Amino acid sequence: MKLSEYLQYDGLGLADLVAKKQVSSSELLNLALQRAADTNPKLNAIIIPMHDYAKTRTQQVLTGPFAGVPFLVKDLFQEYAGYPTSYGCTGLKRIHYIAEQNSEIVNRWENSGIVTFGRTNTPEFGIKGITEPDAWGACHNPWNLKHNSGGSSGGSASAVAAGIVPLAGAGDGGGSIRIPASYCGLFGLKPSRGRTPWGPNMSEAMHGAAIQHVLTKTVRDSAAMLDVTHGPEHSSLFKIKSPESTYLEAIQFPPKKLKIAFSTQSPIDTKVSEDAIAAVHHTVKLLESLGHTLIEDTPAIDGLALARDFITTWFSQFSYMLEQIKQQYQSKNGDFELDSLALAAFGAQTSAAQYIHNLNNWGLYTTQMNHFFDRYDLYLTPATASVAPENGEIKLPQWQKPILKSLLKLGKAHLLAQGKLVDQIVKDNLKWVPFTQLANITGLPAMSVPLYWNNDHLPLGSQFIAPFAQEDRLLQLAAQLEQAQPWLNRYNQIHI
Repeated sequence: MKLSEYLQYDGLGLADLVAKKQVSSSELLNLALQRAADTNPKLNAIIIPMHDYAKTRTQQVLTGPFAGVPFLVKDLFQEYAGYPTSYGCTGLKRIHYIAEQNSEIVNRWENSGIVTFGRTNTPEFGIKGITEPDAWGACHNPWNLKHNSGGSSGGSASAVAAGIVPLAGAGDGGGSIRIPASYCGLFGLKPSRGRTPWGPNMSEAMHGAAIQHVLTKTVRDSAAMLDVTHGPEHSSLFKIKSPESTYLEAIQFPPKKLKIAFSTQSPIDTKVSEDAIAAVHHTVKLLESLGHTLIEDTPAIDGLALARDFITTWFSQFSYMLEQIKQQYQSKNGDFELDSLALAAFGAQTSAAQYIHNLNNWGLYTTQMNHFFDRYDLYLTPATASVAPENGEIKLPQWQKPILKSLLKLGKAHLLAQGKLVDQIVKDNLKWVPFTQLANITGLPAMSVPLYWNNDHLPLGSQFIAPFAQEDRLLQLAAQLEQAQPWLNRYNQIHI
């Protein structure tokens, strides 16, 4: 197989060639390594190689829907025992932290037959919507190397869009699958709360707001991988309803005629770009041409209050995580980014009463979305407020750094997050990506579908949110959209 041929296939397509003995898993790995050698120096998508592991695995008898297919995992909560992982953190990179056991999601991916040969770039602890960690540097967008690939699954998105692998591991706690999917022109599904496992070290992450899955070129790859990974394990808090058929079987049939609400308004009253508005209007017309009913409407939710509750819970959780790492590895403030230290300082000041109040509000938002879905089958918004920002465009202003350092030294950084400044922090953190947190807080499945590219050939995804446990509805619609407006050949336009 030639590299040009390798780039034309999705994961299931490559696995089919392996099954028919038209190509071997070792040949596919060599092609993936060749593509990585050609492109990764420019992309900075793969940061920790696992080549020896992958070469050994190609000599084994592999089974599953993706048997023999090259794969990458995100360098965050997707550990392989005996291999380094950094979580995008300079401190963990410096001590060469080695995972002691596999994550359960990794075990399930292994059962699909994939051949993992590396770990992908991510922002420090996945706390940003861009991938520019101090530990590893910025991850570049294959569509335009001046732009970022998004976060926190930015390295995986960059590698898939560039054709290094047809699919890669990702995770989503506030949009971290859908944001890079939007910026890199990929299909990105965030499953429902509890759909995929978090064990063995956790039962769930951030009260179930965070969930693990993959970024893919095609809908069927996402469906087939969800078939392999969904379901509880010993660490799971609860079991959610499984689909009546497999997800891969479900997408063989078109969805029923759907009633879909849509909006292009930022829920936190921040600017939405002309591209984002155009992307949704384009999708609305396409959906109407397929027989679906589109109505402009929004849930009865105070978007800024929801964002505030999300940020407060997120910062508080991160503060706890950072303190645990400091204690376990005797880390110092210099081992972490200034942004991370500031966010942790804000979070540390959250009282127990405030934290419980925020968490109770999560339930109210879920109730409101359930009422909304009494009237509609799906909710459509832009996936992101704009196309991908340029590298370095989203960063802490230079003038703020000495102030933050001084406040941190005095133990008073939390003073910046008092009163009206809290709302400003929320807007500053989420103005690029105000649409995705709703699905995380409510635990609802959501996806970003690549249907729009602007005049500069930069993509911007359309986000759909569905009722709880209705991944099959999302996947069916995505497959219908993919058939109506195929996007697989668009990756041929990427030249790195």
